[in-house]
Amino acid sequence: MTTKTFVTHFQSNNAQCAATVHLPDGAGPFPAILMVHGWGGIQDALTLPFYAPFNQAGFAVMTFDYPGWGTSEGAIRNVINPWHRERDVENALEHLRAQPQIDARRIVLWGTSFGGGHVVKIAARHPELLGAIAQVPMLDGMAAVKAVPFPRLLRFGLAGIGDLFRGKRPIYLPVVAPPGEWSSMDRDGASEALQKGLQAMVESGGPEAGKYDNRVAARSLLTMGLYRPFKSLKEVSIPLLIVGATRDTVAPFIEEKIRALKNPRIKLETLDANHFDPYFEPALSQNLGYQIAFLKALRSL
Repeated sequence: MTTKTFVTHFQSNNAQCAATVHLPDGAGPFPAILMVHGWGGIQDALTLPFYAPFNQAGFAVMTFDYPGWGTSEGAIRNVINPWHRERDVENALEHLRAQPQIDARRIVLWGTSFGGGHVVKIAARHPELLGAIAQVPMLDGMAAVKAVPFPRLLRFGLAGIGDLFRGKRPIYLPVVAPPGEWSSMDRDGASEALQKGLQAMVESGGPEAGKYDNRVAARSLLTMGLYRPFKSLKEVSIPLLIVGATRDTVAPFIEEKIRALKNPRIKLETLDANHFDPYFEPALSQNLGYQIAFLKALRSL
């Protein structure tokens, strides 16, 4: 199967955001997947292996960069506010719907990590969507905060509070770093996963071409504990696949809380994996197997 790819743009948060659409072969309009990246995510970082299988399943795919990240505009770079990001996803969704090659009535939201939390909240607000997938989602920011060792948590807090007074000149720390080094993520092989993802981007020659600004404003860390998307799970009325990793220490998998909701629209699958394993083999094949089966079921609705 061949794919047709084109770059497009939309406005969000007073910035022009970069997006890329991957179309499957054949005649449209196509059902589509809007891919929502995680904490420090940009287009193609870690997500490249998903495009072709999704296209082969008959879905167009759109990725995008949040304002201030990747190739999107944004005067203050690399700041994360989850509630602002929800608005960015909503704007991306409207842009995808407006594309002539896309069937606006058959769109699936797909989110990973922090973006998986955004997808859960937005899915609860959009019963017209075809479905949603949340991969290793950050569903409970408080659980994520509690997983951080106290000395590092204290340092996060001090850096974040200090950054609040810096306005347009943020205090930055690395998004990822090797274990034990100062960054927002040093667990579950975060640094190694990013390097493998960047190498794949270079080999693909995509829009980001392997470039990555490995820093995040410290103020972003202060939002984590207050962001608890699992509270929206009971309101989801569309088919939702959650793929959780049982050894995830970055976004701890709250399986018991999810099952206790008894929401019949939620399908739960698990991987014996850490937070970053599902992007790579051998966990990737099992992960994609769950997701492709779910997408094929959606296409039959």
